[in-house]
Amino acid sequence: MRRKLVIWMFEHSQRIYTRFFKRKHIPWGISTEMLLAYPSNSFGYHLGDFLNRNGFELISKVERHDAYHVLTQFGTEVEDEIALQFLCMGNGKKSMYMYGAIILGALILPEFYKYYQLSYHIGKEANTFHQFEYKHLLKLDYDFFRSAIFSKEIEAIQHTKLQELKQSYKTVPALNTI
Repeated sequence: MRRKLVIWMFEHSQRIYTRFFKRKHIPWGISTEMLLAYPSNSFGYHLGDFLNRNGFELISKVERHDAYHVLTQFGTEVEDEIALQFLCMGNGKKSMYMYGAIILGALILPEFYKYYQLSYHIGKEANTFHQFEYKHLLKLDYDFFRSAIFSKEIEAIQHTKLQELKQSYKTVPALNTI
């Protein structure tokens, strides 16, 4: 029930946010198929693959959010979305939407606090990535781009501690029914 509430809030607040706070942003005008036409080692292809695997299309005017998912390798479960906002805050991003998602997410799903906290620290340790114009980076080599943002130490944390922490949440019976 709590997860459904957060999903409902994300879906409805997203439309309001883009309508009133992203009026001046120009949509990319790029489809998933166009992204999948990029070379397979490119950031654009990886973004298209992410969208295709999840049955998504880019969200007009906030396309960079999906780019964050691809760059950071965070999933699309509710707790991943909130953790991604914590990571962005750690990386220096500032937005009303991000702060709202963090506050409400932490209040509604506090059992993921360790995941959120670790995500914040990963964002803090990473090189700044929230300011990029991702549309202009679609041709970049994906592995090169990630290595420029995340050090090998951060990669190790992300692939071990973060994954272990997420696995531990899946083994708690009460969380599987949320």
